[in-house]
Amino acid sequence: MANKKMTIIASKGSLDMAYPPLILATTAAAMDVDVTIFFTFFGLDIIKKGNADNLKISPIGNPAMPMPIPIPTLVGSLPGMEAMATSMMKSMFKKHGVASIGTLLDLAKESGVKLIACQMTMDVMGVKQSDIVDGVEFGGAAMWLDEASDSQINLFV
Repeated sequence: MANKKMTIIASKGSLDMAYPPLILATTAAAMDVDVTIFFTFFGLDIIKKGNADNLKISPIGNPAMPMPIPIPTLVGSLPGMEAMATSMMKSMFKKHGVASIGTLLDLAKESGVKLIACQMTMDVMGVKQSDIVDGVEFGGAAMWLDEASDSQINLFV
């Protein structure tokens, strides 16, 4: 896959939605693909300082989430359920040897994955450049479109 390019738009910042763009990016980079991830809207949570290994998952709105027993939506909204679901998910990942979000983010940077934070989203949400981890560039839709225009693979997560 030499000389191939891939872009990924990461638009969600929950634990379960942070894995796909980072796993795809690091795998593609290992296959010699030039990769760019554009973090926009809640995807910015993945690259905020101190957030990578503190992302959470909600049991509400995740009907396929494996639970020991089916949990009705009402129960999922009770205090402590998000912490329980997050802990359970992290435990499952650890049990199966899956790297943490922080480790995957570091691996992506080490592998040369280009990380772009959406400046427009940052402005709208009051996020400062100093709130973002080192190694991230800042730009808008035009910056992503420039990368995507000659990429063979463009994904929206």
